[in-house]
Amino acid sequence: MDPKLRGASLIVLGVIVGTVITIGENSFADSAPGAADVQSLQKASDASQANQKLPLSELRKFVAIMHQVKQGYVEKVSDKTLLDNALHGMVDRLDPHSAYLDPDQYKQLTVSTSGQFGGIGVKVQMENGYLQVISPIDDTPASRAGIQPGDMIIRIDDKPVKGMSMIDSVHAMRGKPGSKISLTILRDGHDKPIHLHLQRADIQVASVKSHMLAPGYGYIRISQFTDGTAKGMNKALAHLKKQADGPLKGVVLDLRNNPGGVLNAAVDVSNDFVGSGTIVSIQGRAADTEHKFKATAGDKLNGAPMVVLVNQGTASAAEIVSGALQDDHRAVIMGTQTFGKGSVQTVLPLNDGSALKLTTARYYTPSGRSIQAEGITPDIKLAPVKITPAQASGGFGYTEADLPGALKNTGAEAGAGPAANNANNDADNSSDTGKGKGNDSKPESQSDTGAKSSDTGGDAASTHAADSGNHGNADQPHSGKPLVEKDYGVYEALNLLKGLNTLNQNQTRGAKPSRPMAGQAHNSAQHDGKATAAGS
Repeated sequence: MDPKLRGASLIVLGVIVGTVITIGENSFADSAPGAADVQSLQKASDASQANQKLPLSELRKFVAIMHQVKQGYVEKVSDKTLLDNALHGMVDRLDPHSAYLDPDQYKQLTVSTSGQFGGIGVKVQMENGYLQVISPIDDTPASRAGIQPGDMIIRIDDKPVKGMSMIDSVHAMRGKPGSKISLTILRDGHDKPIHLHLQRADIQVASVKSHMLAPGYGYIRISQFTDGTAKGMNKALAHLKKQADGPLKGVVLDLRNNPGGVLNAAVDVSNDFVGSGTIVSIQGRAADTEHKFKATAGDKLNGAPMVVLVNQGTASAAEIVSGALQDDHRAVIMGTQTFGKGSVQTVLPLNDGSALKLTTARYYTPSGRSIQAEGITPDIKLAPVKITPAQASGGFGYTEADLPGALKNTGAEAGAGPAANNANNDADNSSDTGKGKGNDSKPESQSDTGAKSSDTGGDAASTHAADSGNHGNADQPHSGKPLVEKDYGVYEALNLLKGLNTLNQNQTRGAKPSRPMAGQAHNSAQHDGKATAAGS
């Protein structure tokens, strides 16, 4: 081809490529497909050119460099390869989440948002040329190998990640189920790299799991937001209500290590519990990128208390849910500072099977907060610690009731109001106050031990029911060990739910809490404060 004609054609291509990034799209999703084609992009490009001066000097530079590469590079390179590389470089350098996707890469993205693919099950982003783990997906090779949020993947199958694009590195980690893969990671607190050997699996993400923590208190875990999450949430709530044989007293919503996903799924989940107002607002440069998602009337828990568990691996769509419930004062957010991804990506498919994944907007919580690069600050901060069964230390080994000739409890004083019997109104509360809290001479240990004995009884009774519900929850192993005995966050969340439920009941009855109950609440608050101080 004549050099002048080739140069002219490249300039035209450069103009089209350069103006693609100005296109907006009113189909909002976080790593989810939208709708566009080459013709629509070109029409928008033409309209944009009418109001913008073309950067001709930069386009000439682009053509000159491309010509030099074609003529002087050590190996022959096709025009298509060079132009694809230019597209990748142009978009990838914008931010960690924008990307040009060739047909294979776009297909992989579509598969991953559908909730089923072959790989190790980990969500990542690029950080200083390496892969940073946002979070492992539940019940996958990555989570079973102990990969943690914040880990830096520096080698995949002994090949350095430095120099790879994020798309290429993700592609390297995916593969046929059963095939082997090795990872080398860096982790804070470890002086040497960690070498892991994993076996790829067919990742079928059950994004919603649930079971009962104690009579009337449910636990719902969302591992990521997919197209089926809203439906899974409805099934989980129905299942928990059936197990509770009536309205739920409270729910723990676990969003820890949830890397996000489909925006509409996050909006639907928030709408299940927020009865009015804004759930999330989205604002971008283009006029058609501004949108507010409003809640519809109704609360599927009828106002029952909620605690949302979050951590550093809680990102994007999961932060939308956390922020909406926090700003609406619908739930208490408990855990550690979240990841801080406050942007929205739109995927625009092209006619040739490729696609443009572009950051088109920032999102804001109902109060107008942007959590970009900051995250959600929990209402109650918890240190990421493990708990072990309490050991008996101190005390007498018996209670007043064990003493020979001890007076019997004859019930409330005659004529006493409902407040005198508050401790007997709920099965879980009565078990808390009736299992020897006087056995330990340390007030904080009394609170822990009493709560644990009650929680253990509730969980042990519900373990079989949860398994028979066939929700595939790996968090509740067949050994029968309850989740509250091995997960500090869930343990504290359940205790908080019980306290909130008790306060709600007192307010409904119009009675003030008895003095012992107030003292117990004070001890619990001191315990939470000390746990936070230990972690900081």
